[in-house]
Amino acid sequence: MREAVTKPTRAVKPANSGIAAAGHDWQLQTAKAKFSEVFRLARTEGPQRITRQGKEGVVMISDEQYDRLTVKSRQPTSIVKFFRESPLVGLDLNLERDKDPGRGIEL
Repeated sequence: MREAVTKPTRAVKPANSGIAAAGHDWQLQTAKAKFSEVFRLARTEGPQRITRQGKEGVVMISDEQYDRLTVKSRQPTSIVKFFRESPLVGLDLNLERDKDPGRGIEL
């Protein structure tokens, strides 16, 4: 028995999902059979959602998109390391302040 070939459908993602809205939905068995196409589309058109039995799913994205999404998780482990790695290290800043004694308060 020959399995029916289904074309991927456009996926609609919320604007604030962090992943571009372009892409397709694939059933797992179709994605396996057409892995090269899914791979190519992930690189050229955007994220490709792959589902199993219409429920569980994964998303295939390009490595460039993955790097953009994970850059936020590469934060320094301590505040000291954060300041040492700051792009402002070595910048000559004038940190002098006026010697303002404040205002008088009547009690």
